[in-house]
Amino acid sequence: MTENSSKTREQAELAFSKTQTEFLARSRTISEIDAVAAERDAKTARLRELRLEKEANSAPKTTKPKKATKR
Repeated sequence: MTENSSKTREQAELAFSKTQTEFLARSRTISEIDAVAAERDAKTARLRELRLEKEANSAPKTTKPKKATKR
């Protein structure tokens, strides 16, 4: 009976170990995806700021219209 119980326990431990390994791998993958997304968001925000700054600096300057001269 001890042999049977030991075998069952081994199978249970292997199944648990497999499940735990899959969970940890999934968790690690999600962490990596989150890190990539955060990097992308930061880069997008930085580029947006640069674009808005560039657009503000290159906007046409408003000048007073010149008076038409008669010839």
